[in-house]
Order: sequence, then structure tokens, then C-alpha cells
Amino acid sequence: MKFAIVGAGAIGAFVGAMLSKSGEDVTLIARGPHLRAMQERGVRIRGEIGEFEAHPIATDDPATVGPVDVLLLTLKAHSLTAMAPRLAPLIGPETTVVSAQNGIPWWYFYRHGGEWEGTHLESIDPGGVISQSIDPARVIGCVVYPSTSIVEPGVVWHIEGTRFAIGEPDGSRSERCRRLADSFIKAGLRCPIRTDIRHDMRVKMMGNVAYNPISALARATLIEIVECPETRRLAGAIMAEVDSVAKKLGIELGISIEQRLEGAAKVGHHKTSMLQDIEAGRPLELEAIVGVMVELGDKMGLALPCTRTVYACVKLLTETTKGQM
Repeated sequence: MKFAIVGAGAIGAFVGAMLSKSGEDVTLIARGPHLRAMQERGVRIRGEIGEFEAHPIATDDPATVGPVDVLLLTLKAHSLTAMAPRLAPLIGPETTVVSAQNGIPWWYFYRHGGEWEGTHLESIDPGGVISQSIDPARVIGCVVYPSTSIVEPGVVWHIEGTRFAIGEPDGSRSERCRRLADSFIKAGLRCPIRTDIRHDMRVKMMGNVAYNPISALARATLIEIVECPETRRLAGAIMAEVDSVAKKLGIELGISIEQRLEGAAKVGHHKTSMLQDIEAGRPLELEAIVGVMVELGDKMGLALPCTRTVYACVKLLTETTKGQM
């Protein structure tokens, strides 16, 4: 299949290199020194998975690529609003769009069912720009589990993990999911097809809403957060608030707060994506990870005091450091 990977940073370049190495037709869409390095020398992968180079096409202009079979969105959630209107040249009659951002995606309530069906969340789709540009009927959801980082332009360090869970918004086991999973598996990636991809998102979100803002404020790794009694209690309280939102949606997460805390301890000295962005001077995915939970709390009449507190503090942090990001 023909793939375009939009936002080919650490995760996108890693996936693109794996797919390209296995023989798929891949174009990476990126920018800056990382793009120039990939254009000149290809993508170099190092780390747990081994060392190899791949040479997919790399560009900063979607208009030069043409329609693709699979459009994989791995850019940061806050960048999608500006990028979405530029994606039209990549989308043909049969193009599948794989949404692989952190947090709650813009299409979350598409084919959700029940009273929340079709709910618009302004925090993740301001003005409806994304949903106007990308038909949600094209979307396959994806939850990303690998940990990667760019150690220098064009060079991706693979820390651990190869799992990319995918699923249709309506829970069906579609032919397009099977084709996508086959391509990923052929490339050496794990790609389970989930009948409730939102469940995977919510379980990951339970940790993200807690650990990301705390790590940004305290400059702390996961194990440091859970080993400090005060921040461990704060993380647990935020998770309980996320669970209360899930219950309002009629959902049981099926994992305890203690399990999530112990899971973070096992990961060790891992820096969350928000901490990595703070250290690199990049904009934070605050709205998609935490702001969306505050917006849902408003819609549901839930107080969410701990979530709102860390949201307010990180939002102020982004304002006071804006010139540095």
C-alpha cells in the first residue's frame, strides 16, 4: 500500500522506516532539520530494535504526494488544526486515515452511540476545522505504545515497544483494518485489531492526564512521581477523576488506580511526552490530554478539582514560557 505519514517525528519516522524497510511505498511529511536530514541521509533507527537505515521519500509539502491508500497522522494533536486543511491532496476516494495522536481524538464521539453521539469538543477541534477537513468515516483509531526519541536530526532512538493497537470507531473488524494490520505485522510491528479502540484510549488517557502535567510542572520522571508520596496521591486523585468521567459515559475502565501507579513504577525513569516537550522548548499537547477532560467535566457537571488545578498551572506555564517554545 501507499502510505503518507504526516508529522514524521520520532514515532512517525520510526513507523515509516519500519514500513519502508519491509517494502511499502512510504512518504514522510515533516519539517525543519529533521526533514532535511531524512532527505539527505534517510532515517536511521537505533536502540532496542537494532540498527538500520531506510530511505522513504521525505517532504514538507503534502500537495506533491498525491492520493494515498493510508494517511497516518502522527503529528502532535495541537498541530492538526493547522495541518488538516492541507491534507486534501493526499485523500482519494478510498483513502483510510489512521489517527494516532495522544489524548482524546476529534472523532471520538463519531459512531459512539447513546446520548453523547456526535458531541463536538472545542478543546481538540477548535471551530470544527479538523472534522470539516477529514471525514470521520475514513478514520481508523490507533493507540501508540512504543517509546522513541529523536537523538539528532534523522536519527531515531527506539527505547522500547512495537505495539500499535487499531480499531474502527464502530467496533467492526473491517477489511481495511485487516489490510493495515497485515502491513504493520509484515514490517515487524505488533498491530492488534480492537473491537473497542476507545477503551485502549481511555486506559492510556487515565495515566496521561495524571502523569503528563505533573511531570511538566515537577520536571519528574514516572518513577519519581510515584515514589514521592504527595505526587503519588495527586496522580491517584486525578485518575479517580478521569474514572468518574468514564463512568458518566457508562464505561468501566477495568483497571485499578493502584495498577496504573504500579505500572508507572515498573517503567522507571521515563520522561512523559509533555516533559520532553518542555525540555525541548516545544508546544505542549495540553488541550488534547488535559483540557479535553476539563471540557468533558463542564459538559457533565463534574468538579474535577485536581485535574483543573494541574491544567491551570500548566496552562500558565505555557504562557509564561511562550517565548521559549
